[in-house]
Amino acid sequence: MREARTVFGGKLIAKPYVTWTLLGLVAVVFVAQVVSAGSLGLVATQYDPLVGQFGMWGAAVIIGDQWYRLITGAFLHGGVMHLLFNGFALYILGPQLENWLGHLRYAALWLISALGGSVLGLLLQPGVMSVGASGAIFGLFGATFVLGRRLRLDTRFILGLLVANLLITFLVPGISWTAHIGGLVSGLVLGVVYAYLPPRRDSTRPWAPAAWHVGLTAGYMVVLAVAAVLGTVLR
Repeated sequence: MREARTVFGGKLIAKPYVTWTLLGLVAVVFVAQVVSAGSLGLVATQYDPLVGQFGMWGAAVIIGDQWYRLITGAFLHGGVMHLLFNGFALYILGPQLENWLGHLRYAALWLISALGGSVLGLLLQPGVMSVGASGAIFGLFGATFVLGRRLRLDTRFILGLLVANLLITFLVPGISWTAHIGGLVSGLVLGVVYAYLPPRRDSTRPWAPAAWHVGLTAGYMVVLAVAAVLGTVLR
């Protein structure tokens, strides 16, 4: 008997476990930040020991080969409001996306969107320290828009939220626009991959969507990795 799948090829899920895990991780890491910094994260991020060691800072990647910062920075936050905004967006967008995509595609979308934001920051703003899951959240915004269009849903609300957040990105000082744009582009790219590829359904090859999605997701990760390496080598 063929296993039931979502319209985008993922396994049907009972609960959004990946979303809950991500929410739990960012909460636990923020508690660790509070303990290490001795405050509620309301001070400048450079005074937070965990941010200094694990925040996304391109210069440390270039000079010290601290590649882990490309991902670890997404689990840190600059304050309570920063945490609540990203956590609320993840709570709202995550379960629906996880239901549409299944656990693995959704986890890949979140992580690669976060990585895409970090890589763009490495390339264009290597001297700027940034923290937060905003790159991943913008990736979820982009993917939700694309998948919603594929399902012929009314996407005006999500488009309005995206436009509003882009305006905030460029009008409010102190926000890493590279993380937001890099995450958004990654979410749009993977959204197109998961929503529209393969171009047609073939009942004789039920494994085809998974093969396309794995291959193209891996290919996009390679593009990001090559861009990051070139960004460090050419400086």
